[in-house]
Amino acid sequence: MGILKESCPGSTEIRNPYPEEIMCVFCRGACEIWSDEVEIECKSCGKTLSREMKPNCLLWCPAAKECVGAEKYERLMKAKPKED
Repeated sequence: MGILKESCPGSTEIRNPYPEEIMCVFCRGACEIWSDEVEIECKSCGKTLSREMKPNCLLWCPAAKECVGAEKYERLMKAKPKED
């Protein structure tokens, strides 16, 4: 019998993303963006919409890459907020 790997509750939203609706700032159209995305293309006008990544455990947890997967970790870390 295999052992299920536990992960922290903070990574649940990252590992199990959900859709959100945002309004395009260019054409005011409704756009779907997933909770783990920081950039999408508006289906109405084709412009790129961006949002800042919310602070999460990827920024400080030493096990984050293993917990959420290397591909998702690298993609989200590229979009992390810039430090002043």
